[in-house]
Amino acid sequence: MYLTYFNGQWAEGNTPLFGAMDHSVWLASSVFDGARAIGGRMGDLRLHLARLQRSAQAVGLVCPLNVDEIEALVREGVQRFAPDAELYIRPMVFATEGFLLPEADKAAFALTIFDAPLPSFSGFSACLSSLRRPDPSMAPTDAKASALYANSTRAFREAKARGFDNAVLCDSIGNVAEFAASNIFLVTPEGKVVTPVANGTFLAGITRARVMQLLRDAGTPVEERVVKPEELETAIEIFNTGNHGKVTPCIRYEQRQLAVGPVATLARDLYFAWTAQQ
Repeated sequence: MYLTYFNGQWAEGNTPLFGAMDHSVWLASSVFDGARAIGGRMGDLRLHLARLQRSAQAVGLVCPLNVDEIEALVREGVQRFAPDAELYIRPMVFATEGFLLPEADKAAFALTIFDAPLPSFSGFSACLSSLRRPDPSMAPTDAKASALYANSTRAFREAKARGFDNAVLCDSIGNVAEFAASNIFLVTPEGKVVTPVANGTFLAGITRARVMQLLRDAGTPVEERVVKPEELETAIEIFNTGNHGKVTPCIRYEQRQLAVGPVATLARDLYFAWTAQQ
């Protein structure tokens, strides 16, 4: 089931939003964010909505609704689904007017909420991509901008062609940045939990921050530092964090099989226990 709020009303299905002359269609001036409702619980919702506002500003747009207004719409929409539904919440801001530069104050807003069951904890495979994340001087890397995902889909296609589900991307100088559309964690042979330090080339995600805090509060330190690609070849665990699956283990990296490890399991358990209290 899909519900879309646009132009002051809710509609079921994939509501048309754009015209062929809209700036967002031909020059990619759109941003979005993703949140989750799991049995009616919406952990960190306001943080996602605040990031939507910042993303809009980063690409020269003004979101026509504030965080309180969007939150009220989200809660209204979620109530239209079954109480135990697992939902994806996707607000979007996009430019309609403008030639080369979008007209910032004429940006439009849409909110889509749809059924999206959480993926299983059985894991995924990944390889090292030949592609890189752009530097902040090359793209709006501080925004969840739709334009950035063209590079992510290239990485996914490359991985699929090699027989993998996902890809690890490095930054422009060759250090590990993230998976194609989620943040990355690893556990070293010494048992240290590590994630790449935020350096402006990737979005340091809201779920990433929540998981780090939960692990630390539970007595499991997490290091944020530069990560070299070769460290993935000896890691005893690799897992991701992101809005779609929250915490998901990587069970094959290149040609190496990996277990669904205790740190990834703990991170997932802690996250969903925290969500249930929200």
